Amino acid sequence: MTIRTSRFIIQLLLVAVLMIGLLLPVSPESTAFAAPDTSVTNKQNFSTDVIYQIVTDRFVDGNTANNPTGTAFSSGCTNLRVYCGGDWAGITSKINDNYFSDMGITALWISQPVENIYSVINYSGVNNTAYHGYWARDFKKTNPAFGSMSDFQTLINTAHGKNIKIIIDFAPNHTSPASETEPTFADNGRLFNNGTLLGGYTNDTNKLFHHNGGTSFSSTEDGIYRNLYDLADINHNNNTIDTYFKDSIKLWLDMGIDGIRVDAVKHMPFGWQKSWMSYIHSYKPVFTFGEWFLGVNEISAENYSFANETGMSLLDFEFGQKVRQVFRDNTATMYGLDSMLTGTAAGYTQVADQVTFIDNHDMDRFQATGASNRKLEQALAFTLTSRGVPAIYYGTEQYMTGNGDPGNRGKMTSFSKTTTAYNVIKKLAPLRKSNPAIAYGTTQQRWINNDVYIYERKFGNNVAVVAVNRGSTSASISSLSTSLPAGTYTDVLGGLLSGNSITASSAGAVTTFSLAAGAVGVWQYTATSAPLIGNIGPDMGKAGNTVTIDGRGFGTTKGTVYFGTTAVTGTSITSWEDTQIKVVVPNITAGKYNVKIRTSTAVDSNSYANYNILTGNQVTVRFVVNNATTTLGQSVYLTGSVAELGNWDTSKAIGPMYNQVINAYPTWYYDVSVPANTTIEYKYFKKAGSTITWQSGSNSTIVTPASGVTTVTIGF
Repeated sequence: MTIRTSRFIIQLLLVAVLMIGLLLPVSPESTAFAAPDTSVTNKQNFSTDVIYQIVTDRFVDGNTANNPTGTAFSSGCTNLRVYCGGDWAGITSKINDNYFSDMGITALWISQPVENIYSVINYSGVNNTAYHGYWARDFKKTNPAFGSMSDFQTLINTAHGKNIKIIIDFAPNHTSPASETEPTFADNGRLFNNGTLLGGYTNDTNKLFHHNGGTSFSSTEDGIYRNLYDLADINHNNNTIDTYFKDSIKLWLDMGIDGIRVDAVKHMPFGWQKSWMSYIHSYKPVFTFGEWFLGVNEISAENYSFANETGMSLLDFEFGQKVRQVFRDNTATMYGLDSMLTGTAAGYTQVADQVTFIDNHDMDRFQATGASNRKLEQALAFTLTSRGVPAIYYGTEQYMTGNGDPGNRGKMTSFSKTTTAYNVIKKLAPLRKSNPAIAYGTTQQRWINNDVYIYERKFGNNVAVVAVNRGSTSASISSLSTSLPAGTYTDVLGGLLSGNSITASSAGAVTTFSLAAGAVGVWQYTATSAPLIGNIGPDMGKAGNTVTIDGRGFGTTKGTVYFGTTAVTGTSITSWEDTQIKVVVPNITAGKYNVKIRTSTAVDSNSYANYNILTGNQVTVRFVVNNATTTLGQSVYLTGSVAELGNWDTSKAIGPMYNQVINAYPTWYYDVSVPANTTIEYKYFKKAGSTITWQSGSNSTIVTPASGVTTVTIGF
């Protein structure tokens, strides 16, 4: 063979290798060719992601040098109330060995990363520390037991290199345990600003905290303005606090985080949280979801309203509690599951943005000692194929057990990649990226009895059909109608949960088949779609903000985005891909708008409802009205001349206002997010049923501050 011939063959081989590389599927670790809506660069929408929640201290001890000493540390993790050594270096090591990537996980939710108190608190003879991250002292520094700022940056960079997003827990509701009368107790709730003391709970002359005692959880108001247990409760109606928490979250956003989980949103003023979210959306918008705890069978209109109005999604406790009832506790049937899906779809404006789960650090683990593994596996399969953004609690894939706090926060027991639960996640998690029916689709019940539930997810021509039999006997499934085109479909799980193939006719009718006891079958079909919007994030913003529109079939040439009837074109569309568009919110009247796109070939998409355009930058105003006496059944509401106050529409007014904690009846108050530096007219009214009694006299007027918070008080 001549040298020239040898070189020619080598060149051919190189071309072949390059062509094979172009044709092979993209690895989960690669971001180079990831579709924009599934890439780590998409920080606004998590519909195509699966989240993995980690209690940082309980995962992997990657750097023993940063472990606390003395009674603050338990080397064998025998005392679950103190530190056990887990840190960011440990999480980074598991990212590097592909434990998450091989499972299909694309987002990690980690414990609050900020500096916590160093005190060891003895409660009832047991030592306790801030291993969980919820006893903050400085929101601008790291918890050294987890690592340094450099370690945190390494964690983010490593995760992004694997196309994995990082979500931080964040708890602006409180600092640490404190005592009104004992300034030497623990850290006395002290709050620091990058090392400089702002103040402590005792002798709180700067009014950084509430001093109204502990909440009885008797009302929403009581929960907001009183302490959560013995934790020093932050007073958000304070300019120092408002600036501090905006600056603090800015620091972590600048580090490159991709999402925020906000602790205890039920226990902070809703107006302040909306203003804070507007700040985040205007600076570096990331997917943000809060914790509004709901008990078993609890349905809350306030929970829905919070998710629909504040620009923040929620952990979907209604979903999680019902899944536990059906699959774990056997206290509800599949009809209850179906009813929950229908009810939440109606209650949440953007139901696909709520974060679903089967267990977490605040409830007993799903897996009970001695229980069948199949219950957990079915619950995982259901959650991973349902609407919303699924979150998996660390160790669930290893069948970890444990009840109560801290029993549910044990040390990670195994990193096996061979468990059935791990492989259920591995097979189903990628569907959120490959089949938009799972990421964005509607849900329709197709077949049901007490133990069997078959549902269809559909987005355009993309379809997924899921069948679950929690019963102890097989079920004969006949007269099943679906949107699947004619053909035979193999189970996506490959029989892992005893599923089998099905055959559909041209009309979508499925030939009668047997669904085994404890089985789950998943069948899917993907196709190109006409332009369809699947998600818009954030779903609240002001003129000039950039929002991300995800979906399918947009084409690659710029078209038009409509906010209501207002067309946005040209440079105001900053990017246009087939699966994602980034667009600047137009300067139009504040309010809620339907959004649609028109492709360059003049084909219109669906209409995506209720995008909330704010009047402008937001500040928080506490509105107080004196001498508003009421009769039985009456409450006081507030409305005014801007969209944030309902634009004089009593059905969109703020309220009912509060009258128990900060002020007492007949004085009423409410913290409201309103446009900054704006002249606003407003008025109160009393409402009982459909009967409205307006405040007498002319409208009141306020010029809102350019930043921060303020209070305005008038008589009724």
